[in-house]
Amino acid sequence: MSLDHNRDCIEVLIEKARGGQINRRTFLQAMGLMAAVPLAMRSGISWSADKPLVVVNWGGDALNAFRSAWTDNFSKATGIPVRIDGAGPTEGAVRSQLASGKPSWDVVDVESYSALVLGREKILQPLDYNVIKRDQVAPALASDHGIASYQFSYVMAWDSEKFGDNGPKTWADFWNVEKFPGKRTMYKWMNGMLEAALLADGVPADQLYPLDVPRALKKIDEIKPHVLSFWSSGAESQQLMIEGEVAVGAIWHTRAKLLAEDSDNRVRWSYDNGFINSSSWAVLQGNPGGSAPAMQFIQQALQPEGQLKLFELLGNGPSNSATEKLMNAEQLAANCASPENLKKQIALNAQWYADNYAGALEQYLTRLSK
Repeated sequence: MSLDHNRDCIEVLIEKARGGQINRRTFLQAMGLMAAVPLAMRSGISWSADKPLVVVNWGGDALNAFRSAWTDNFSKATGIPVRIDGAGPTEGAVRSQLASGKPSWDVVDVESYSALVLGREKILQPLDYNVIKRDQVAPALASDHGIASYQFSYVMAWDSEKFGDNGPKTWADFWNVEKFPGKRTMYKWMNGMLEAALLADGVPADQLYPLDVPRALKKIDEIKPHVLSFWSSGAESQQLMIEGEVAVGAIWHTRAKLLAEDSDNRVRWSYDNGFINSSSWAVLQGNPGGSAPAMQFIQQALQPEGQLKLFELLGNGPSNSATEKLMNAEQLAANCASPENLKKQIALNAQWYADNYAGALEQYLTRLSK
């Protein structure tokens, strides 16, 4: 879920600052609104007088790296003020905005499948692809009502003190507790986990969709006794692995990278058989800041310089492949969206999630609770 991943990104940023991996200036650039926005809200300041474009993300103050990567440059280039609202654009919250008759949000950072759902409900307006250059992203990353803002992956990580260089590389390996003994950790919110179960059960990668949910849940029943925790935050997944409580984990690539660094490569990982996902920009119907500025902002946010900045701060892969021309070899190797790493991964199917998410998640959570 973007809610969890984006909150996790800010934790990563804080950890980098504590560890001296980024300097104070860079940290303050990324986190600049953390104090200012809540203070303004408590002081009763009205933003409406300035008619800002309101960009809504998932973390309260949690993705104010957006400011450094995107919104400051947009305001300088256009003169249009931007306010970042971290209320979290869940599908329900976006629906409530429109139902109120007075939406206060303009551009929202939603799950790619949510853009499909809310678009067909006519809650989002069609993107203006005369302004936004659709071909800046791969065809699968753009729809009528959403275009990818960044990408992230679910990967396998393992403890090399237990398995050396030869850790699990396939999801069948992940399920093989005889060859790779030890406790596991998996994601609580289903994304990628049903796919992992089906691959472990022998379903070919190109035949995953539509997902056979009952078959996947049956396979998860097999591994459940060996799962110490179904994590709901990246910090939890990192702690489980760094402390050696689990031998193998299905975790975000941003956390896996930190684990390798913090453990002197004791915890290892790869993009092999990982699952890549994306978040999308979308615009509410009747947005108060106007359609034209909203479309201008999205076009600006797709430019390589800003996408590289977000990658450097948070580790999210750029949606615009032109960003790769600005990357050095080390950055390319770490980029979940590089051509070489994409070849190793499987893309989560946004259309399937748009059509099936709520029902499948209910089944998944019910199964975990038994």
